[in-house]
Formats: sequence, structure tokens, C-alpha cells
Amino acid sequence: MTRTTTLTAILALTLALPAQAEFQLSDRYTDEDGDLIADIPEDETEWLDPDTLIFAYTPVEDPAVYADVWAGFLDHMAEVTGKDVQFFPVQSNAAQIEAMRAGRLHVAGFNTGSNPIAVACAGFRPFAMMAAEDGSFGYEMEIITYPGSGIEEVADIRGEELTFTSETSNSGFKAPSALLKGEFDMIAGEDFDTSFSGAHDNSVLGVANKDYMAASVANSVKNRMIDRDVVSEDQLEVVYTSQTFPTTGYGTVYNLHPDLQEKVREAFFGFDWEGTKLAEEFGRNGEDQFIEITFKEDWQVIRTIDAANDVTYDCN
Repeated sequence: MTRTTTLTAILALTLALPAQAEFQLSDRYTDEDGDLIADIPEDETEWLDPDTLIFAYTPVEDPAVYADVWAGFLDHMAEVTGKDVQFFPVQSNAAQIEAMRAGRLHVAGFNTGSNPIAVACAGFRPFAMMAAEDGSFGYEMEIITYPGSGIEEVADIRGEELTFTSETSNSGFKAPSALLKGEFDMIAGEDFDTSFSGAHDNSVLGVANKDYMAASVANSVKNRMIDRDVVSEDQLEVVYTSQTFPTTGYGTVYNLHPDLQEKVREAFFGFDWEGTKLAEEFGRNGEDQFIEITFKEDWQVIRTIDAANDVTYDCN
């Protein structure tokens, strides 16, 4: 049986908790305009103007696949910016965040759950997200299992094991932790065992191959894997579907030269998707354009989930 929840459940859970500290940036950054992202430094000596722009997409099991998917877009970015652009395969959300924090990563797509910590700790300035032609966007968190696992509804996970992806992932950890606690009075590590796969495609493959009994994943990743015949639909069963969440946010590091930041934005919003590998891959989710977003508004629900989970950001 598939169960769907809404934002109301998350907000109700948060309001029932003690007051949480407001979202704050690391002391390394300033936010004079109150948009919750790091300001561009006023001191020009702090601006980065590299010969080669480094781009990283959120961690996936096989980065080579996505290096090919993004190649045409990165060629376009190189033409618009006048810079060489290099795809940087990252193995974890933590490595991606640290690379930007250290100044080695200039443009990136951070997954939904890691956006807040990238903003707070790495000076990430998100401005774009993929969307459908009508402007709709997002994905749902699903808890999946395999046929015959014995798990037919969420309550059956009690006493069993649920596989998460990583602690920075929204659908792979944060959202299911908050929702299972709020709706089912089930606490990870107490009412069910947990494990971590490292990535959504790892979790989908693990369930399909019966290595994992159940897992929480982004259905956008699952659906693309089904479309590519990496797994088949009859290998998986969905027992829970969440509300719609914002998807990967794209942006730059805060101290990239302001003119270069504008050129990167121009590359995103001026990209012609038609006939590209980006359209072929993400069109599986109905996404065929980049739209402008703000971290303050579009990630409010994610910050709410973090508050519900008592998440704090240690940027040291």
C-alpha cells in the first residue's frame, strides 16, 4: 500500500517541537541583505577568477555517465564565460561541500538536503533548478522495497532495517527521519535499524537486488534508472510517497568574480535544451529547462525538516 503525506505533517511536527535556532551562515560569510546566502565580498582581492571553472554534479554511483550527460552544457558554459570548464566527479556530499569551501569548486549542483549546509558552510549561492515546461518542479521521497520482502506498509519496517543514502540527503535521510517520527512514532536506530548506501542509485540497486530490505530514495533517481533499464519496475514496490520537494539546486561559490557569476547565470538560463544529452537524461523526469529560485523561499521546507530533526551545522 502506498501512502502519501503532505507538508502539513512536517510543519505540524516542527511546531510541536521546542523553538529552533534560526538558520545561520558560518562566521566566514556576511549576509547584509538578509537573503540567507553569503554576500559577494566587497574586497576585490578575495574574488576568484580562475582560468578553468570546476563544475560538480551531486554524487552518483557512476560519475562517468553524468560527465557525458553534462558535457554539452559545460561546452556551452565555456563559450558563454570564456573559460575552460571541467567536470569534477565527487564521491560524497561531504567531499563536494569541502571542495567548494576550500575554493576548488566554483559551480555546482548540490542535492536538496545538502543545499543548506553548502550554503551555510561553503558559501554556496544557489540560483537555479531544473523544471518542466510549465514551471513545475520537484520530486518525491519514496520508501521502496522488493516484492516478497514482507514489508507491505511503513509499519512493517519496525524491527527491520531501513537503508538511507547519507545524512546530508533530504529524501535519503532527513525527510524520512522526520516523517517516520512524526507520523509513525518510529525513531531511527531505536525502532528500526539503519544503514547507509552513499547514494540514491546505490539504494535503488540494493533493493532491486535484494541486498537491502527497504530504502528511502528520491523517485526522480529511481525513475531515471528504470527508464535506462538499470533496474526494472517489477523489482521494486513503493510503500510510501511524500509531498513534492525542490530538486538539485545549482549555483556558484560566493567569492567567484561577480562578472563571472553573472556569466554562469547566463549560461544556465540561456541554454538550449533541445536535442541535448541533458534533455535526454533529465527529460525522463519531465525536466527541460532551468528556472530561477531563491534559497530563502524555495528551501524553506527543507530548513523546516532540518529543524524537526534538530539539525545544526558545524562548519569547523
